[in-house]
Amino acid sequence: MGVAETFDSNSGVGRPSWVGVAAVALLVCATALAAVEGLWKVLVISWVAFLAMGVAIPLGVRAEGAIDARRLVWGYGLASGAMLTSAAAFIVPQAIGLDPKLGGFGIAAGVVVGFGGHTLGHRVSHLDLPFDSTAAQITAHALSAGLVIGLVYGSMQDVGLLLGLAIVSHKGPAGYASARRLVRSGRSPWVVLLPAAGVGIAAIPAATVGLPNVATLNAFVFGFAAGIFLHVALDFLPRCEVGSEVSEVAGITEHDHDLLDRLRTHAVASTTVGALAVFGTWTVLNGGF
Repeated sequence: MGVAETFDSNSGVGRPSWVGVAAVALLVCATALAAVEGLWKVLVISWVAFLAMGVAIPLGVRAEGAIDARRLVWGYGLASGAMLTSAAAFIVPQAIGLDPKLGGFGIAAGVVVGFGGHTLGHRVSHLDLPFDSTAAQITAHALSAGLVIGLVYGSMQDVGLLLGLAIVSHKGPAGYASARRLVRSGRSPWVVLLPAAGVGIAAIPAATVGLPNVATLNAFVFGFAAGIFLHVALDFLPRCEVGSEVSEVAGITEHDHDLLDRLRTHAVASTTVGALAVFGTWTVLNGGF
């Protein structure tokens, strides 16, 4: 069944998405697997990602007209700052430590592939396809992110929860914006449950497999993971320009110059706070420098 086959009109907005229900069922099955294998960190990250995006769905549904742009900017800014700092501090050193050159090539590959997938993915929205392009794009992103998270946590047993929680911190604002966009186009917002569960659906099986203990391979894979997460973090930076995600969702036009200037200040502040939050948490957990 296509992602949005049942929801081609406004009359279907309030009805459940069977694709979303099936995704939740798969996540429950993956949860059982994680419990058997003792993958508690991956399990927590998977459910935090699911709950963050799932709770954001009804918030996006209830949003009417132009929303509070500052809240959206702070949501994106906090998430991007936290993701950027976590990837740079927790994965990049691991990749470079295993093999500086291959780790560096992996980082570059992750950024390039992430950018390429995101950019070409926009072409899907211009095609007449039997499924909703918004849901398809965020689902592909969630599954790929879950795969990388699973491989990292399955191979690096000493990695703490802070990294994974920071990486999935963008699920809340992403779920909010996606649900609101789907409602406005007459689609069911509950299909967002598919990408919400997608992180766990991909991460838990990947963590059970892990990577072979080969330093050069791990260096490239960890570098690739860092590059992907860095790309996502940079993509979520709240750009306060006409035509950006913030202006589209918040209903800002080219005439709102003063508002855009104020939002740019909030964008810098929120991103900085997100980065400092990760640094501060890490400092406390490690007893200082």
